Amino acid sequence: MSTHELYTAPVGEQTWDVPMTGDARFAWEYDDGRDRLLALYQKGKDKQWDSVKRIDWDLEVDPHDVFGVPDQSLAIYGTRYWDMMSERERAELRRHQASWQFSQFMHGEQGAMITGARIVETVPDLDAKFYSATQTMDEARHVEIFSRFLQEKVGLVYPINPNLQNLLNETLGDSRWDMPYLGMQVLIEGLALAAFGVIRDITTKPLPKQILSYVMQDEARHVAFGRMALRDHYKQLSAAELREREEFVIEGCYLMRDRIRGREVWTNFGIDPREVDQLVNESSYVRMFQSLLFSRIVPCVKDIGLWSERIQRAYDDMGVLEMSKSDLEALMRNDEDLADRLDAERFATEEAERKAEVHAVIDEARTQP
Repeated sequence: MSTHELYTAPVGEQTWDVPMTGDARFAWEYDDGRDRLLALYQKGKDKQWDSVKRIDWDLEVDPHDVFGVPDQSLAIYGTRYWDMMSERERAELRRHQASWQFSQFMHGEQGAMITGARIVETVPDLDAKFYSATQTMDEARHVEIFSRFLQEKVGLVYPINPNLQNLLNETLGDSRWDMPYLGMQVLIEGLALAAFGVIRDITTKPLPKQILSYVMQDEARHVAFGRMALRDHYKQLSAAELREREEFVIEGCYLMRDRIRGREVWTNFGIDPREVDQLVNESSYVRMFQSLLFSRIVPCVKDIGLWSERIQRAYDDMGVLEMSKSDLEALMRNDEDLADRLDAERFATEEAERKAEVHAVIDEARTQP
C-alpha cells in the first residue's frame, strides 16, 4: 500500500524540493584528523546494525494503545471535549496522537539523513566527512524503522509539521557549512533525542521501547558529533557571527516548542484551533513533556559556546533555563547503555527459553518407553 493512502491529509507533490546554496568541499589532507572525532567515527562503524534482525517485528501492537500510557497524557483529558467523546473516539484519538508523534520522528529522520549527506558535501574537514557518512547511514535506518512501524503497526501517517518543515528549510538552505550542524545535530536531533527518551521511559509496550532505545543509541553519537565540531569552530568566530547563530537557535527553539503542540491532531477531531494552545498550556503533562524536551538542547547550546544573555533570556521565557544544569555526558552515556542492557536482557531471556525447550524435549524423550 502506498504511504500516500495512509496520510491523514493530502501531502501534495511527490517530493518537497529545498533549494540549496553553498560549496561542495574536497579535503586533500588524508592523514590529519582529530582523535576524538576519529574515535567517534570508529564507534559509528562498529555500532552499525540491521533493523530487520535486531528489532522483534513480530511483537503485536494495539494501534489504539500504541504506548500504553494513561489518558492523562492527552491534552484534552478532563475537558468538555474529552467528556463528549465515546470510547471508540477516544481510542481513535490515541491512535492519531501516536501516529502524529512517530510521523514527525520519521520526517525528522529523513531530514537528518539529507542533512548528514549535506554535511559530507560541505564540511571542510575529512574526519567530519567520515563520521557524517556513518550518520547518513544511521538516519536511513531510522527512516526505515519509523516508516515500517507506522505502516505495519499503526496504519496511519501524518504530514510533516509546518514548524519542523520551516526549520529544515532554514537548516538546509543556509550556505554556511556549520548551520546544518547547528540546525540538525543540536536543535532537531537534540529535541528528538529527548522526545524519544521520554516515550522510551514511560511506554509499557515492548516494540516502541525497543525501537526508541536502539535509535537513541545512534542519536547520542550524532549529538556528540555536533558538539565536537561546533565547539571547535565557534571559538574562532567574531561576536557578530556568534550573534547570528544565536538568533538562529532562538528562532529554532521557539519553532520546536510550538511543534509539539500537535495542532493537526486536535483540529482533525473538530477542536477550534484557537483553543488548542490554551488546552496544551493548561495540561500539566504536556508542560512537563515540553520542559523535558529541552534537556539535551539547552546544555548542548551552552557547551558549544552560544550562551549570551539573549540566549538565556529566551530559555527563561520558555521555562527551560534550568536545563542548562543537566549533565549531558551522563544523559548520553545512559542512552547508549540502556540499549545494550535491553539487548542483554532480551537475548538472555531468549537463551533461557531455548534451554527450557531443549530440556523439555529431553525429559519427554526419557519418559518414552
